[in-house]
Amino acid sequence: MNKTVIVTGADYNHTGFAIARRFAREGYDVVLTCITEELVNEAVTHLESECPVKVKGFVLDLREKEHSIKLFEELDRQGIFAETLCLNAADLAIGPDASKGTPFFEVTPEYVEYILQANVVGNFRLIQQAALRMKEHGKGSIVFISSNSAIRPNSNRVPYVTSKGGINAMSKSLAVDLGKYGIRSNVIMPGTIKTMRWVAMGDKQITNGTMTPIGDISDFEDIASAVYFLGSDESKNITGAEITVDGGMSTQIFPEILNDYRRAEIAKRESEKEQKK
Repeated sequence: MNKTVIVTGADYNHTGFAIARRFAREGYDVVLTCITEELVNEAVTHLESECPVKVKGFVLDLREKEHSIKLFEELDRQGIFAETLCLNAADLAIGPDASKGTPFFEVTPEYVEYILQANVVGNFRLIQQAALRMKEHGKGSIVFISSNSAIRPNSNRVPYVTSKGGINAMSKSLAVDLGKYGIRSNVIMPGTIKTMRWVAMGDKQITNGTMTPIGDISDFEDIASAVYFLGSDESKNITGAEITVDGGMSTQIFPEILNDYRRAEIAKRESEKEQKK
């Protein structure tokens, strides 16, 4: 019998779908969720056509309590135990312009609460349901998709950054509380990913390969590989960990390209001085 993974936010041609596909290629059956029936059907159809495993899809809105309960009740009814849960779905809280975010004084407390309801409380509901089943089986792996902004915030993203910081703290707490039941909890912290949204930003892109030490940002598969490592038995003695997948972006004090700009500015000043002599 194949192992089973649940991947939330697994819309086709996005990060979650790549994660689901990676597990499927490793022989896992897949339970995927999207926020609408249309997206669910699209993702299931594509994954079934690519991988010879069982694929089931469910509509899941993280803010709807009943969705989490119904998901696991239906899996129970079908005799499906998911030993890996990947929490990829999130409200990105990007505002009307993804390149600018939302200035702090324009953010309302109600909006912060709205984001936390999805990214923190909604994920907690799923985890609690999954962990009850994992406890019965004496094993399980929880993998959060957080963000490198949880440790090095970018501007005008207070609600989102706060929610991702909460996820990191939750994972460590889960590692302590659930370890005795054979349940592990870890975090992947991506940086910028080559999503359609990022591509569509064009010359408004703030971060790209020129900003990272390794010379590139993440593909979907980079994230999927890291999730598979933490979600599978390849990491059976790892819990409470955070793996950053961002091309080294958050390791540096500042991108080397800024030094290049500064050197060019200094050279220009020196040249202007020489011309005035």
